[in-house]
Amino acid sequence: MERDDQLELYGFVADQLKAAHARVRTLQVPEGVRMALTRKLLVITAAAKHDLADAARRLEGFMEDLDEGRYPEDVPADGTP
Repeated sequence: MERDDQLELYGFVADQLKAAHARVRTLQVPEGVRMALTRKLLVITAAAKHDLADAARRLEGFMEDLDEGRYPEDVPADGTP
């Protein structure tokens, strides 16, 4: 049963990550902000390989920030950190 729950969570996180990437692609923001958001998603994706529950929590927070219009500020136009 636990394995089924893990697979279900994996599927949910994968679907959410796909939706988040699509949403970031369509945002009307400077390219540097888009790159910073994409980097955050890549970090969450990498975290999912080691701690799926933590990645799900981080992704939820990321999506809440997008919903509220909270984007990284003071990001150079070329996206360098």
